[in-house]
Order: sequence, then C-alpha cells, then structure tokens
Amino acid sequence: MGNLPAVSFVLLLTVTFQNKYFPMPLFARFCSAFFFALLMTGPVKAQQTVEKFVQQTEYLLSLPGGYNSDTSTRWPLLIFLHGSGESGDDINKVKAHGPPELADKGKAFPFIIVSPQSDVPSGWDIEMLYRLLQNIKKQYRVNEQKIYLTGLSMGGFGTWAMAMKYPDEFAAIAPVCGGGDTTNAWKLRNMPVWCFHGAKDDVVLPVSSENLVKATKRYSNTVRFTLYPEANHNSWDLTYNNDSLYSWLLAQSKFRYTEIPLSSQALLKKYAGVYIGPDRDTVQIIVTANGLTAKPGKEVVPLKAAADNLFFIQPDKSMDIRFLIKNNKATGFIFCGDRKLEYRKL
Repeated sequence: MGNLPAVSFVLLLTVTFQNKYFPMPLFARFCSAFFFALLMTGPVKAQQTVEKFVQQTEYLLSLPGGYNSDTSTRWPLLIFLHGSGESGDDINKVKAHGPPELADKGKAFPFIIVSPQSDVPSGWDIEMLYRLLQNIKKQYRVNEQKIYLTGLSMGGFGTWAMAMKYPDEFAAIAPVCGGGDTTNAWKLRNMPVWCFHGAKDDVVLPVSSENLVKATKRYSNTVRFTLYPEANHNSWDLTYNNDSLYSWLLAQSKFRYTEIPLSSQALLKKYAGVYIGPDRDTVQIIVTANGLTAKPGKEVVPLKAAADNLFFIQPDKSMDIRFLIKNNKATGFIFCGDRKLEYRKL
C-alpha cells in the first residue's frame, strides 16, 4: 500500500490569563477628571478570557487490505516509533525505516499500522503516545487483545518505557537497538518481549538491551533476545525485513490471568493473618468459603488463585499478590500493581 496518508492527532488544552492594572507611572499621566471618574465607578475588575492551546501530532496510517470492505472485523494494531533522525515536522521522514518504509513500498501487512512523529529528537513523550493510542482505539476498528509496540533506537527506548508505564495496553513488544531504566522491568512479567540489537553497535551499546533483557527475565520466561553478530547500529533492516517477527507478534494476545482450583483449603489457612507494608499500612487476609479475601482498611477485595501462591484481582489487569513461604509458613507477600510492595506478616 503506497503513499501512506498522514493523519493529525490534535490535543486541545484550555488555559486562562488575566490582564493587570496599568503601572502607576503610566496611570498618573491621565487627567485628574478621569482619575476621579475611575474612583466613582469602583475598583477595576480583572478581565478573564478562555483561550486554547493546540498540540498536534502527525502520524502515518496504513490500513490492512479488506479494512474498508469488511466493517465487522477488528484488526491487530502495530504502533511503530521511529528514531531520533526522523523527528521534526516533515512526516515523510518517518517513511525512512521499518514498517512505514515497507508499507510505502507496497508490502501488505495484516495490521493497522500507526507511525507517529516526535517533534523533538530527545525522546518520546510517553503521555502523548498514550493519549494517541486511546484516540486510535476509538477512531479505528482495533482488536484490543492484539495491540503491539515496536520501535528503533530512540523508538526502542520509547518502546521499553511505554510498555513499562502502560503494560495493560499491549499484547507484546519488539524494541530494536534501544534501552532504558531497568527499575520497572518487573512490570513486563506478563508480556512477551522480543528484543533486537547489533553486537557491533557503537551508537547505542548492546549492553543497553542486554541489561533490560536480563532484568525482565528475572520475572518472565517469555523474553527473547536476538543479537546480530555483524550488525552495527542499523539492526532494524534485518529485523523488520524478517516476516517471522510479524508472525510472532500475531501469535501473541494480551495477557489474562486464569483462575485455577486450589490444591487444598489447608494451604489457604497458611495465608490468613495481618500483614504490614513499607508505608506502615496493614492488610488483613481472610479465608472465606470462596477462597481468600484481602481487607486493606475498610475495602474488601476478593482474591482469585492463578497458582498456589499467586492471586489476582481482575483477569485483565496486571495486579497480583504472591505469597512468600519459608519453612512451610507464609512470611509475607509481594503486591505488584502500579508499585511493587513487600508486606511482612505480623
């Protein structure tokens, strides 16, 4: 599909401003009659008006064949983040590499492909990308169980960062010659990752990917890493020209916890008790006829078993409690949600 259309995503922000009183030296130049007239009318009120600040993000859009004729199907979505060299205000620069380059040359993809442009080469605005994604889901027929994120160089960094900030949005990610902070790698514990890098990369060193891959593997067994032995910084051509990447992406669906029957009621009784967290807050774990219930304060939260020591709250939210066992006794649990917190049993 050639000649990819450029589409604009516009964010409107409402702001206000106030004008100020005249400075006294200027005010003193007015005639005394006008001065007294002002006094007679009472104090001057500041005027306030409503104005708009418009933030616009352009993106390339590629629709799969059959999208317009088949109005019932919801399609997988692939978001591509370019590198720093394609930043700016010329949307055609985004066609230089990766899926938008291939789509512009006529390659047919079974995805909706959205390729936004960053206006600055210093990094991706993750919050802008999140708002764009929500807009795309409303505007197009997207299969929300099959949303994928990939990017190269600066876009590789953006891919890692956005997936760690919003892990519930994506079914899988494929960062290319990127990197980032490993602190929140635990948030990718339920997400398939296929990372790519060139062994001879002297722009973004391979260790940038290696560190994140290593950190993520501590929490997940669905992490793949391809290190091209002869590639320098351009590891994206080898990656995006390989159809096995797209087949792998399509095989992934957004993670959901699956509830399992518990092996024994005696196991649950080990977990019952009061636990204290790092913020000195307490959570009471209670055994009920239906399993376990957590009571943080006055809230009552039913817990569902995903494994003998792993419990979740909602099947489609990456939020869980993993009990810690020592000498056949529960000593605490680790809660993973927006934060990772360890609670100790009292």
